[in-house]
Amino acid sequence: MIFSHDTEVALLSAVNLINTAPTSVDESNSATGPDRLETVADLDVFVTQEQFSGSRELSTDEVAAVREVRQELRRIFTADEATAASMINELLAKAHALPQLVRHDQWDWHLHATAQAAPLAQRMGVEAAMALVDVIRGKELERLKVCAAPDCSAVVIDLSKNRSRRYCDTGNCGNRTHVAAYRRRKSAGE
Repeated sequence: MIFSHDTEVALLSAVNLINTAPTSVDESNSATGPDRLETVADLDVFVTQEQFSGSRELSTDEVAAVREVRQELRRIFTADEATAASMINELLAKAHALPQLVRHDQWDWHLHATAQAAPLAQRMGVEAAMALVDVIRGKELERLKVCAAPDCSAVVIDLSKNRSRRYCDTGNCGNRTHVAAYRRRKSAGE
């Protein structure tokens, strides 16, 4: 299934938001590493990178709210279809989502389901939820994945035609995994 451009952008943005959390995994299978969304400045960088428009509070409360949405989205990415649908509906209901066609900045007509003045975390959550609606309606939930590298817990949206994407973009997980496998094969052959 090919998603609309704004759906793909929203899905990739959701992945990028989720992956601001620590993604390395230690021996006890706990997430470790830096959290790239701790300060207002971190959030400013993310908002600029992902081209979110609308109002901002520029506060630590706003950062905390976005981090909460980040956790909700992660749970959706790893849920079964019925649970994911329920969680998406909760996100939309909390925001009193009212889909509307809008055009702004360099974007042509696309859907927004919250007002531009709504809190940033709410806009981020609803935008991701609206994109995830298309994923579930299209029976494409298997495109939401966790990185296949054993030491990484980052999420992946597989937008490839053949559904073959396995590794995240947070590091060199694919290369690292392939090099380790090559070295194991090479040492086993010696």
